[in-house]
Amino acid sequence: MPAKEATNAQKNRNREAADWILRNRDPNQSPADRARFKDWLDRDPENCRTYGAAERLMGDARRAIQSDPALANIKMKPRKAGMPITATLLVAALATGAFFALNGPMRLEADVITGTDEMPVLTLEDGSELQLNASSAIAVDFTDKRRTIRLLRGQAFFQVAHATERPFTVVAGAARVTAVGTAFDVRYGDDDTEVTVTENAVQVELNGDKSGSIRVEQGEQASYDYAKKQTIVSPIDGLLALAWKRGQVVVDNAPLSYVVEEMNRHFQGRIVIAGSELADRRISGTITIANTDDALAFVTRALAVNATRIGPLIVLRQ
Repeated sequence: MPAKEATNAQKNRNREAADWILRNRDPNQSPADRARFKDWLDRDPENCRTYGAAERLMGDARRAIQSDPALANIKMKPRKAGMPITATLLVAALATGAFFALNGPMRLEADVITGTDEMPVLTLEDGSELQLNASSAIAVDFTDKRRTIRLLRGQAFFQVAHATERPFTVVAGAARVTAVGTAFDVRYGDDDTEVTVTENAVQVELNGDKSGSIRVEQGEQASYDYAKKQTIVSPIDGLLALAWKRGQVVVDNAPLSYVVEEMNRHFQGRIVIAGSELADRRISGTITIANTDDALAFVTRALAVNATRIGPLIVLRQ
């Protein structure tokens, strides 16, 4: 098998292993699903090896939580009367989530993963360049006929080398962004996907609907809202949209949830917002998100909120 085909086969196997990790932790998993899992393991010795590697990553995530001294004796009392949640229960509840939140499936699937303090510029085999934001991940699938980048998480800016015979496509969730000889940015967020064009144009296809594809021109941004299943195209200043490359975010009446999502890219723990009302509060300004302390100071001053640290966790509350 050619090296490129072998690499793609392993990527598919890695994705399947990550999927089985999640399925096998479902207490209501059906006997039929368990039988399919056994068949998958028996089908190829490499499947068993890959699943074992995924299980070890899961164990690493659990041990990372258990070893944090700040979590050792946490007792979290809910707002309503009830039993406190002890650290043991917290670890059990978070272990699976930690595997997925702390790069578990990404390590199995991605070609490049960035840490919270990394924003590297990479040159691809066709001469295209891309810069990854912090806490981002991509998988590269290039053939003689097409160039595909899957943005698995985060954000990336692409400067595409001209090659009309090999279309360049970025897949981010439900969005497929295709361009030839152009520069554009893709942000794969928690609530939306944003495509910002700084040179020429791109074609954006959503949910596999080729007939309803959208052309986004230079100086425009297309934002696809997952909940509303709606796309809005609006003019935008490219320098402001790409402020993340300087470790900043420029917002104008943006919800706090958006700002915190960007801050989390640069924070080794996790910042959470206590309550949807606070998450929806609006904020404007230029925030240095690469420096978590500075960003927190900006947010707490601007919105008069409190930031409470619990080990690797920071809770924002009114």
